[in-house]
Amino acid sequence: MAVVVWVYSGGGEAEVRGLFPFLDKTFPGCIFIRKTPARQKPGPKANQAGSYGRTGKSLIEQIKQELPIALKAEPNKCDLILVFDDLDCRDSQIQKTKILTELSKIPECADIEKFVGFAAPEIEAWIIADWNNSIAKNSHFRGRHKRMRWWLSQEKNVRFDIPESFSEYDSDKDCCREKLSEALVKSSVQDEVDRGQARFSKGDHTPLLLREIDPNEVQKKCPLFRELYNYLNNFCCCP
Repeated sequence: MAVVVWVYSGGGEAEVRGLFPFLDKTFPGCIFIRKTPARQKPGPKANQAGSYGRTGKSLIEQIKQELPIALKAEPNKCDLILVFDDLDCRDSQIQKTKILTELSKIPECADIEKFVGFAAPEIEAWIIADWNNSIAKNSHFRGRHKRMRWWLSQEKNVRFDIPESFSEYDSDKDCCREKLSEALVKSSVQDEVDRGQARFSKGDHTPLLLREIDPNEVQKKCPLFRELYNYLNNFCCCP
């Protein structure tokens, strides 16, 4: 019998639309149920998708508010609480401790397994880690992916062997000095040659490309991804 995982995810609609198909495909032994961000209802506000999700401290506050309500409404329905967020160059151990400390204050979930996973610095690192199955194969970038890769490595110091290392923490902004997703966008619109060509879109391309990556390839280059991958692989296969 499949085990049920409640997912409290940070980030916006782009990340979430890519994350859940990836989880469903990679870990079929688990049923992943999206708890946050809440699904947007159809209407004018739905066009603002991509920025409404919470992250960092804001996500923690949202979990503290939403999780007790869910546990009361659906007791004994959850086998694992998975908290997932973009790390944004913060310290992973400090962030994990903060989240688990707050979860420990909710007595209703004391007996439920918990795991905190991160995409570092953003979920686009997974796409970069498996460039050959993502950007290089996509019809929008196939003819210029080598030029995009060169620009990212030379102009933005993206390490394709360890993409989680991109940028550094900015204490004033409580996030990275530079965003990896923005670097990807710039790599696709470098000069006149790119005019009229597809621009990398976090809203469109990120969810699409996350479905194409090979997790075995990503885990070789992304230690935090590997931690999440190994945990869910074991939990969903052998609850």
